Amino acid sequence: MNKLFVLCAAACFASSAIAAEPAAAPKTAQQNKMTTCNADAAGKKGDERKAFMKNCLSAKPAEAAAPATQQTKMKTCNADAAGKKGDERKAFMKACLSAPKS
Repeated sequence: MNKLFVLCAAACFASSAIAAEPAAAPKTAQQNKMTTCNADAAGKKGDERKAFMKNCLSAKPAEAAAPATQQTKMKTCNADAAGKKGDERKAFMKACLSAPKS
């Protein structure tokens, strides 16, 4: 009976020790946003801070640039190929135009 009690006590102690040190999970996008907004709100108080935080946290993230169309890609590659002639230009244009769209 004593051994059972000791085993139960040891198990409880071990589980509470494990629970006390949770693994550091990576921050979510919302947590990162909260950290950034909080840092930007330094010096603001009361209603001013409240309004700033509401605006900051509800702001949409900047959208990524639209992917290049074939026409804009052609213009960019053409401009970058200035000064190249013949086979050198042909090889450059082929590589430039076949590169993944950004």
